[in-house]
Amino acid sequence: MNKDTLVSLLKPETQKIDTIMHDDLADIDNTLLHEVISYAIFNGGKRIRPLLAVLAARLCRPDNLEDPTDLYRFSLSFEYLHAASLLHDDVIDRAQKRRGQKSANTVWDNTHVILAGDFLHSRAMYLAGTRGNAKCLAIISKATEAMVNSEFIQLENANTLNTSEENYYRVLHGKTAALISAACETGSIFSGGTETQSKALQLFGTNLGLTFQIVDDLLDYLGDSTKTGKALGNDFQEKKMTLPLIYTLTHADSRHKQQLLTLLESNSDSPVTAFEQARNIIEETGGFAYAQQTARDLIEEALHSLDIFAEDQTK
Repeated sequence: MNKDTLVSLLKPETQKIDTIMHDDLADIDNTLLHEVISYAIFNGGKRIRPLLAVLAARLCRPDNLEDPTDLYRFSLSFEYLHAASLLHDDVIDRAQKRRGQKSANTVWDNTHVILAGDFLHSRAMYLAGTRGNAKCLAIISKATEAMVNSEFIQLENANTLNTSEENYYRVLHGKTAALISAACETGSIFSGGTETQSKALQLFGTNLGLTFQIVDDLLDYLGDSTKTGKALGNDFQEKKMTLPLIYTLTHADSRHKQQLLTLLESNSDSPVTAFEQARNIIEETGGFAYAQQTARDLIEEALHSLDIFAEDQTK
């Protein structure tokens, strides 16, 4: 199945999520708060996280969701948490663009944007607890803790140029995988899935999240900025220890390693040239190939974790 076919099949679900999200946010009394949040949420986005929660629930109990409205409202928790993290990230990073448009912090001031993110975080927890249950709320709360913790680890890694893959995966788990994993696992719990089903979907979500971030890291070096909406080389300029860079610093010969460290530490007047030199070293050392193969392995394991559902249907 190609991407266009998949998007077409999922379009009714994303439209339903958007409709219910519009209704949910209509309760916001403050006009400016509503404006900031609407700009942040409805200015793009694929609704991947709420979609995964809905699909996981239906995968576990396809014939036992008499009124799925509560499921859709529960799934909004993940979109709200994701949007809140993006709002806060853009303030921290002083970002100018988000999804090819002006970031919210360039349209409004930081105070309004931070408060809007705080509101979304609070609303997400409310929906998780009232539409889901205590177990769902606990899982989502842990995922949110991991998101914040990963930002601290990433800052520490940048300051020390930490080349540990273990630390890298700790960042990825919190930054992306934890929330995607929580969406999959709690979708199963919401619909009364078995513990085996929930754990399988947790693994699927974790690996999907890790893969997503590794691919995003690769796109920072190899992507097309006209398609990604982000300039190339941001991660390198911010000294973020991503997998291609970690592999290269660990496996490059002494000459290339020193060149790469010099490029990382320099405040070059030609950052584009420095980035291109670094990209060539990573390519030559095999850093990109290593990251690409790692992503393939993670996806293969993720897909294998779903085999139990095919087995369930044959019983």
